[in-house]
Amino acid sequence: MEGPRLRRPLTSVPPLPANAMDGAKAVLESARLFRYGEHVPEGTWVARLERAFADHFGTRFAVAVNSGGSAMFLALRSAGVEAGDVVLLNAFTLAPVPGAIEHLGARVVLVDVDENLLVDLEDLEAAIVEHRPKAFLLSHMRGHVADMAGVVALCEAHGVLLVEDCAHTLGASFGGRPTGLFGKAGCFSLQTWKQINAGEGGVIVTDDEDLAARAILASGAYMLHAQHGTPPSEEAIQRWAPHTPNCSMRLNELAAAIALPQLASLEERNAAWRAIYRRLEAGLAGLPNLRIPRTLPDVVHAPTSFQFLAALPAEDLEARLAICAERGVPIKWFGRQHATGFTSVHRHWGYVEARPLPKGDAVLAGLCDIRLPSDLTEEEVATVVAVVRLAFGH
Repeated sequence: MEGPRLRRPLTSVPPLPANAMDGAKAVLESARLFRYGEHVPEGTWVARLERAFADHFGTRFAVAVNSGGSAMFLALRSAGVEAGDVVLLNAFTLAPVPGAIEHLGARVVLVDVDENLLVDLEDLEAAIVEHRPKAFLLSHMRGHVADMAGVVALCEAHGVLLVEDCAHTLGASFGGRPTGLFGKAGCFSLQTWKQINAGEGGVIVTDDEDLAARAILASGAYMLHAQHGTPPSEEAIQRWAPHTPNCSMRLNELAAAIALPQLASLEERNAAWRAIYRRLEAGLAGLPNLRIPRTLPDVVHAPTSFQFLAALPAEDLEARLAICAERGVPIKWFGRQHATGFTSVHRHWGYVEARPLPKGDAVLAGLCDIRLPSDLTEEEVATVVAVVRLAFGH
């Protein structure tokens, strides 16, 4: 096949750093993979990761758990959300996010997003007024950070708890403030294709002592809470211990040992991703059928993927995506009729109540998504650009 072709899978993952491998080896040699123990000294890998996250964000507490989905579930539950409560959620997100709300037995009410995939503030206010939600779980899906000043103002004015899903924005900020610090809690993911790759895992950051105590207890601390890296006071623990079930959502030592060194090198990887994103953005600018979502001026993003919006009929778009796939550039399309792999949208989630989302439905119909390994070379990025321009340039 003549013409551009990418020879490296976009699903590939850069090698783990040597110090992550060393940490993993130390844990395996110890055979102590569980984070707790009656005779475990201070300084377990999970506790060290919690301290590192709290230090990184300047928060009082960080609670490590077994997944990003668990982090959202525990953050909402520990903030006081109960079964039957309404939780708002922006319509552009991934299935584990409404799944965390459903896990609580709470009711998901979707909020529309605008042409740049950001929560629509007018619809957010309308949904707050109509549904009187307990909380808003704001998903910074694919790294797209909303007008956080507007979001916070609306939540504070109406007494709505704000919890952030930051699975795609570890290292992003709005107005100089990191995502995850705008509400009651921020929830991060350590899944393989996120900024930190531990295979699976999650971290909650918060300044709320009661939320931290409840999350630690519900994650399954067995009253060994003092072994956490940022333990709340004994008074807070005892206040909630009799009322909190053990939900067994702990992070293990192996995942923490792999994750910890990567937090120290986070900005280096994010800088590489930003450079890749800028090259793609410049290379695909001006194509007649494509539009790239706009990032707000106050946002420093941390992109692990690249999105564009294709204004084409479904059959035409499918054919062009097939050309890209044949040339080694698989592109996810959120407009497909059925959920495919990691890609789904609200109409695929039968457990979520339907609500008119005219702006979001229009933009999601043509939304395409390219995964970006952080070690893509300039030559490989140029090949991706060439393939997409070949498929969409006419």
